[in-house]
Amino acid sequence: MGAHARYAAIALVAILSAAASAEAAELVILTNQGATPGVRELAAAFSRANGHRVTVLQETGAALERRINSGPADLITSNPEPIADLVKQGRIVAGTVTPFVLAGLGVSVRAGAPKPDISTVETYKAALLAAKSIGYSYGCSGTHAADGIAQLGLTEQLKAKTVRTGNGPVTDYLAKGDLEIGIQQTNIMVGVPGTDYVGPVPGFLNSPCPSSVALLAVSKEPEAARSMIKFMISPEAAPLLRKTHVEPVTP
Repeated sequence: MGAHARYAAIALVAILSAAASAEAAELVILTNQGATPGVRELAAAFSRANGHRVTVLQETGAALERRINSGPADLITSNPEPIADLVKQGRIVAGTVTPFVLAGLGVSVRAGAPKPDISTVETYKAALLAAKSIGYSYGCSGTHAADGIAQLGLTEQLKAKTVRTGNGPVTDYLAKGDLEIGIQQTNIMVGVPGTDYVGPVPGFLNSPCPSSVALLAVSKEPEAARSMIKFMISPEAAPLLRKTHVEPVTP
């Protein structure tokens, strides 16, 4: 190859690199706790396939509000009710709300503790009655856990030994020994140090928590963000989500 050809080849590589750099976006996804493991898995795959840099943040409180109002942030995942509120407030782009995942409920205990039999509705009921303490959150999973307990007619019987956890996953409380049984989404319980996953909440009592994704009005990269939404409900995304113990929602 002559000098002129070498310079031409180098120039072409530089042009292509510049084009790829120009096309690569930096996306920020704000996630709810129950969707975070799956979104992280999808973000990594999307980044590998498209060259976009994707940051997944699980913000809460004032930090979350600042991101939603002022950015930098492009997408948000949450349960349907908070998403609907953001649509009404004009902070989500109309028509972009897309359900993408269902997270079923599970039960965990402290590491090394005996695992109760929860294979049927009746054995689950017996395990709750036998437990010295039970914990679940104030979020979607906590609401559904409480609804299930009410369906069993145990609300009053379990009231004195039920703890509603605040910030952080229920497994944090289990690991410290503050609870005997914890109930939350399976995908944020499996494999947590200091705890042992027992299994899914049985039968009709296992009402999964849905999460949707939507484009934020403050997004500076709406085109790349819309591509991410399409990827999150694609056939390629389904096995990645299932790796994190959730079920994909198909369009």
